[in-house]
Amino acid sequence: MNIEQARINMIKQQIRTWDVTDNKVLETLAAVPREEFVDPEYKDLAFADTSLPLAHNEVMLSPKIEGKMLQALNIQPHETVLEIGTGSGYFTALLAKFAKHVYSVEFYSDLSQNAAAQLKKHRINNVTLEIGNAAKGWNYHAQEVDVLVITGSLPFLPEAFKSCLKESGRLMAILGDAPSMEVSLINKNNQKWSAQKVFETVAPPLLYAQQPERFVF
Repeated sequence: MNIEQARINMIKQQIRTWDVTDNKVLETLAAVPREEFVDPEYKDLAFADTSLPLAHNEVMLSPKIEGKMLQALNIQPHETVLEIGTGSGYFTALLAKFAKHVYSVEFYSDLSQNAAAQLKKHRINNVTLEIGNAAKGWNYHAQEVDVLVITGSLPFLPEAFKSCLKESGRLMAILGDAPSMEVSLINKNNQKWSAQKVFETVAPPLLYAQQPERFVF
């Protein structure tokens, strides 16, 4: 496989056609070597328009979803980001290229360790990796972060996540039940919240995500 041509094709044929046009986002997707973050078994599919399996039944989101989310987040150089779900560490690396600092939480220690090795290899030093169950929120950085992004889907957004944000912060989450989910960007301003639908997708659930009460006939 010609890796560089595959990378170019990914950007031109998948990401640009999904209305990802921000030059810095496209340049970052071209610069961070996605193929080095995937499971070695799936390296030939690193640039395919699909999610890729990771250990513990987790997945790496497809390139166009990552690009679309990154563009919508519009992270600024002075901002601190909290990511729930480190996974492979690839999206963490993308976030770190925009942010002042990224905190990223992963439930599985081996995934976190693998991500740490890749981040170190590529000299991405503005990331702190943490391990734990963040399905009900992660209050170690309460009101310290400008941007919070949750990479696994949730049937609804637990209120605890909102407590992490600074005033005028924003939160991105994949909400709903398959086959009808949407990526929502939720903004905080003077204790008021507003939500914007970014795009529709389907993504695996966040591990141990809270479930709503469901009526059973």
